[in-house]
Amino acid sequence: MDLFRRLPQLFVGLFLYGVSMALMIQSDLGLNPWDVFHQGLSEVTGVSFGWIVLLTGIPVLLLWIPLRQRPGFGTVANLVVVGFAADAALAMLPEGGSIPARVGYLVGGMLLNGFATGLYIGSRMGPGPRDGLMTGLAARFPRISLRIIRTGIELSVLGAGFLLGGTVGIGTIAYAVAIGPLVHLFLPKLTVPLPRSRDLESTTVR
Repeated sequence: MDLFRRLPQLFVGLFLYGVSMALMIQSDLGLNPWDVFHQGLSEVTGVSFGWIVLLTGIPVLLLWIPLRQRPGFGTVANLVVVGFAADAALAMLPEGGSIPARVGYLVGGMLLNGFATGLYIGSRMGPGPRDGLMTGLAARFPRISLRIIRTGIELSVLGAGFLLGGTVGIGTIAYAVAIGPLVHLFLPKLTVPLPRSRDLESTTVR
């Protein structure tokens, strides 16, 4: 029965995640590292931001194969839904214009991003392609901390995105500082509890 909660939660979370990306783009104050990369590729290729999110997710997902990561239903849904949601929101949202409006977009985008992350991860239906790459590398190279791996990946895509023309600014720094605490706030409240039998089994395995 928990599937009736998990599926809607997954799709609402992914949709809102795409909307949060659009809000930060329209703020023009800076994006998170992956979106700097996505925006840079979009600027260079002329392909819409949402399609770039989808298309870059495919090779990232292929990198899971040597890492022996298994995608879940949520992984595939993430690949498809987030990009289309971002494009739909970008088509409807006006540009920020004034500084207060742009700051509002930025703050709203970060808050919504943290909430949406809690929703889709909390549905327990599989990580997104980029999150799975990070956790897969951490499992493959256990002597390297997850923090170092994540930092290395994000600095790499940030640098590449900046060179391609993606927007780096105060929003990039604000996101880096705020997203951890926001996910920490929302995720425990939004995580679907495991059935008792599975919960006991996971405890035994540990």
